[in-house]
Amino acid sequence: MADREPLDAARAHLRVPPKALKDYPLTLRPFFWNQKRKYGAVLDGALLWGRSPWVFRMLALLYGAFDRRRSPVDPAMRSLLTVRVSQLNGCAFCIDLNTATLLKRGVSEEKAFELADWRTSPMFDARERLVLELAERMTRDPQTVDDDLIADLGQHYDHDGIVELAGLIAFQNMSAKFNTALGVPPKGFCRVPLPTTAAAADDGPVRAPSLPSEAAGE
Repeated sequence: MADREPLDAARAHLRVPPKALKDYPLTLRPFFWNQKRKYGAVLDGALLWGRSPWVFRMLALLYGAFDRRRSPVDPAMRSLLTVRVSQLNGCAFCIDLNTATLLKRGVSEEKAFELADWRTSPMFDARERLVLELAERMTRDPQTVDDDLIADLGQHYDHDGIVELAGLIAFQNMSAKFNTALGVPPKGFCRVPLPTTAAAADDGPVRAPSLPSEAAGE
């Protein structure tokens, strides 16, 4: 059975090995089952987070809160900012998975490939530009969010919405940094704009990554 198999060669890239599925607590099995149903396999990141079951469960609850139907931030916008934060962090797995979600939420592949150049692309409206600006400024080190940007966002979102935008951006930064640090690779969910650079230096603009012609397969 799959949950009795040892670590295979396909996961040898991970800097921390996952456990066999049978060795995870029963409380995590429903989440793993759902990932198998949705993606065809349990994701590497979930297996790594699962080494700390309490943290993993809280993480899943937090993500579910951000991704709820009644969020003041619509699904396509949530995906736009998570893909951009993933690009800036150089997390190929996050870009792969989040871009697949972005496309499922009705955003065109052309717009997905333009995302790294959102400042100059005509495909992004004023609201999207402000959200992506917030994502970039929060991801830079040090942050450069100021009162004017928050005020401009207030033309499109109330205070609750701005808090959720900032929270989701912070969450995606955590996720991307976790996956990148532990060597989680892309899984070939879609054609994706894989990054060749991380976020820019402190005193410079964020550089857009180059785009490949095809996605990497599993």
